[in-house]
Amino acid sequence: MERVEVELLTDAGNNAVVRLPGRRFPGLLIQGDSLSILRGDVAEVVEAFDQGDVDAARETAGLLLADIDALLTRYSAALDAHEIARPY
Repeated sequence: MERVEVELLTDAGNNAVVRLPGRRFPGLLIQGDSLSILRGDVAEVVEAFDQGDVDAARETAGLLLADIDALLTRYSAALDAHEIARPY
């Protein structure tokens, strides 16, 4: 394990925006439990498609997209607040 100082651009919640030393752009730190939930949501979409339930897959995918959009909005807001260009 290596200990390093990072720049914390948001509060240290479940999805903090941080910049590691030597990196031009910040990243989004997603806690393990939150990552597991995202993975579970993707698995639900796959399972629904496998079962031929396109409506359920579409609904779950829509919720997943909304969650990812919220993460991207938080990331973008943090970069804007610190006048950092976006990497995309």
